[in-house]
Amino acid sequence: MALRLLRCVPSIPPSCIRSALYHDYVRVATQGGVMRVPLASPRVIGVANSRGNRSHQEDFYAYAALSLDPEELRLTVKKSFGIDWNTEERDDAFTRQVVFIGIYDGHGGSAVSQYLRQELHGLFESVNKDSIPELFAWVKELGGYFKRFRGGALTPWIQRTSDTPKLDLEARATEAFFEVDRNLSSDKVAQTCGATASVTILHSLDTPTTPFFSAQQLALTVAHCGDTRVLLCSTNGGKVFPMTENHHADAHVESIRLRRMMGSSLITDSFGESRWMGALMNTRCLGDLRYKRFGVTPEPEVRAKLLNGNDWAYMILVSDGVTSILSDDEVVDLARDAPDPKTAAERILSFAEELGGEDNATAIVVPFAGWGKINGPDKTKELREYRRRQAVGSERQRRM
Repeated sequence: MALRLLRCVPSIPPSCIRSALYHDYVRVATQGGVMRVPLASPRVIGVANSRGNRSHQEDFYAYAALSLDPEELRLTVKKSFGIDWNTEERDDAFTRQVVFIGIYDGHGGSAVSQYLRQELHGLFESVNKDSIPELFAWVKELGGYFKRFRGGALTPWIQRTSDTPKLDLEARATEAFFEVDRNLSSDKVAQTCGATASVTILHSLDTPTTPFFSAQQLALTVAHCGDTRVLLCSTNGGKVFPMTENHHADAHVESIRLRRMMGSSLITDSFGESRWMGALMNTRCLGDLRYKRFGVTPEPEVRAKLLNGNDWAYMILVSDGVTSILSDDEVVDLARDAPDPKTAAERILSFAEELGGEDNATAIVVPFAGWGKINGPDKTKELREYRRRQAVGSERQRRM
């Protein structure tokens, strides 16, 4: 099914096509020239991914170094942090470089999450403001909830005029997420198959430019739909700072949005879980096109944070196969003192499975300049040991 979807759906609409500039390494300036550091190195980005005991894998992920317009990045930094970032004295190749990291948790099948793995980073790099009026017209045609949709972050570009500003990262992410749904709309599989997604954009503001893992000043932008999670770990005691909230039907922000536009369609199932239209736990996702007119939107919630690299040890992206078992504090504490990000990600996944996790699960660990510099005690160590003892023998019981 996933392969059929990927064959029949165009990757990028004609209005967005340009030569792809993204690649699987970051450029790093050295005294001898420019060095290419592969993102797949276990010391650069660490990933652990498991099918659990499910019959197939619906969790996917992707990372790439993108090339974006420096003026867009400058506008984003100005809007988000009030900093007038000077791009004129920088090498253009480094100024344009940002790192894209995405985690995708499929449901109802793997077709949409696989599509995101293959295409979303390319779409993110390629979308442009000229295609927004046509995209907005398609969104309005969805009807229902979207009859009253005003455009959100895309509003300044809905009317095609010569004086519209350049996109910022919030608008670029919003356009890319909506383009995914438009591309998938011609395939029957995507009517009942979907995926939640968290995308992070890392952009060094250092002069001269440094890679994200050693940057002293780093801009982080997170575009998020659903219940995948993005967590920051501080070097100050290993405190956790969540960059995302779950977009579940009973969450405060989502319940207000949906009831204002659609009335009440929240149903609690026999397990006590709230589901929108009696079917969906997540009220923001990509795909699930049959539910779009009922308020299930691909519009991402976008948050930004300016990071002092030495104050942050790492960032962790996890799917709900991890967070349904572990707390945010446990997730970040499990990565402490790991020799490299790959080992840290494996520790998180291994402990979730040890406690009985059966779902597809993914953990991605991204190091910052404060890697290995966390002070203070491991706050959840005793709790984890207790939970480990309680889980002894449970594997046998689950098989019976």
